[in-house]
Amino acid sequence: MGAGSGALTSPAERPGVGPEGRALVALVLVLLVFGLAQLYSASVHKATASGLPSHAFALRQALGLPIALALAFGLGRMDYRRLWSAAWPLVGAALALLLLTVLPGAEAVAPRINGARRWLVVGPIVFQPAELAKFAVLVWTAMLTVKKGPRLRSLRRGLLPFLVVWGLVASLVVLQPNFSAAVLLVGLGALTVVAGGGRLAHFVALGLAAAPILWFQVSGSGYRWRRWLALLDPARDPTGIGYQLQQALVAVGSGGWAGVGFGQSVQKLGFLPEPHNDFLYAIFAEEWGWLGTVVLVLAFAGLLLIGYRIAWRAPDLFGALLAIGMTNLLVGSFALHLAVSLALVPPTGVILPFFSYGRSGLLLAGAAVGVLLAVARAGYAQR
Repeated sequence: MGAGSGALTSPAERPGVGPEGRALVALVLVLLVFGLAQLYSASVHKATASGLPSHAFALRQALGLPIALALAFGLGRMDYRRLWSAAWPLVGAALALLLLTVLPGAEAVAPRINGARRWLVVGPIVFQPAELAKFAVLVWTAMLTVKKGPRLRSLRRGLLPFLVVWGLVASLVVLQPNFSAAVLLVGLGALTVVAGGGRLAHFVALGLAAAPILWFQVSGSGYRWRRWLALLDPARDPTGIGYQLQQALVAVGSGGWAGVGFGQSVQKLGFLPEPHNDFLYAIFAEEWGWLGTVVLVLAFAGLLLIGYRIAWRAPDLFGALLAIGMTNLLVGSFALHLAVSLALVPPTGVILPFFSYGRSGLLLAGAAVGVLLAVARAGYAQR
């Protein structure tokens, strides 16, 4: 199967995105509006404590919304098969930008912020290359999965190219350092290959083989190791490495069933670090309680259902794998973000899609939604 297999009608002739596409647009718009309001609530104290207007973070996020929406609807009008030929250039661009974040002489454009070089700063533009890498790897993985076909069943002839490219991208992400993003990236790629016919047993075996390497990465880094110890017992060092998890649990527990009310969070008042991005769900849970959490989980469960229905109705395997990959990216990030605030995994830096502050993450979400709309449009045109 190639990029041009199976003629599609031109964008102008397409009848729309179908019921799945319309449901996706409605759900995403609701999440964006509510997410912006929740971001404002979570970031008010941090903004004023930094000498900024109370709405500073929410305003910056709002200014990024038109770009994200333009990206979503622009990609949604595109024939998604164009991404087939763009797969390698996307990976190449991601690798080049990631390389800038680890080169010793590139501190001018990749400064160290909070102990990590995850951002590229060019004038007023601040961008995380790891976000582009996630998108690029998913597009490339979908393309190569289709191209490999039955050879996916072979470890050497089928999976080796995936492992090489994933390993190269993930290595640069780890060097930033951003270990959790690297694990998420490889995990999403593996799920895409399995959905396309790859053998799950191969990945289980590879995971077991990689376990010693992961153990070395965690235990060899004092900071990562202390984070795992804090996960096992957040109260062990409540004012040190366990502080974030301890305060996140306090926030979630304080919400009770119905929450303390919108804007009434106490933990955002300087107690919980990064309440506007890494731990935004904890503030959400404090203000909206478990009932709000149920609604939020149902919303992302709806996103999962819509995305998989789009994949099911895709005209070809490439479109189906793109839809599966983008859906897994959004829902997987949501699940991992919640798991951090509930002290199920160590703090990862994974944001809550459509809610957390960060325009790189917002653009990635817009691109993922755009690809889903493009596949939905193509599938609806051929019904």
